[in-house]
Amino acid sequence: MAPALPAFERADILDHAVDSAGLRVASPQAAAWAALVAHARHVHTDYDGLLAEGYDVEAARFFVRDQINATLAAWGCRHRVQEQ
Repeated sequence: MAPALPAFERADILDHAVDSAGLRVASPQAAAWAALVAHARHVHTDYDGLLAEGYDVEAARFFVRDQINATLAAWGCRHRVQEQ
């Protein structure tokens, strides 16, 4: 899914995919994708800062989508986060 993902980030993403109560009902591929995107959003963008400034979730996700997609591309991921 992301062949160039650094090993030190892989463990965090896999732990999230396995340990998240909300992802337990998802298929392994869906859980991995959700955990990958969530990690990129929270670690590699200003998403949490935007939320702290009062942006709602949808607005904050809109403003960081390009950063997420750039991170996914750098990791060799062919999929991208689409506009909702």
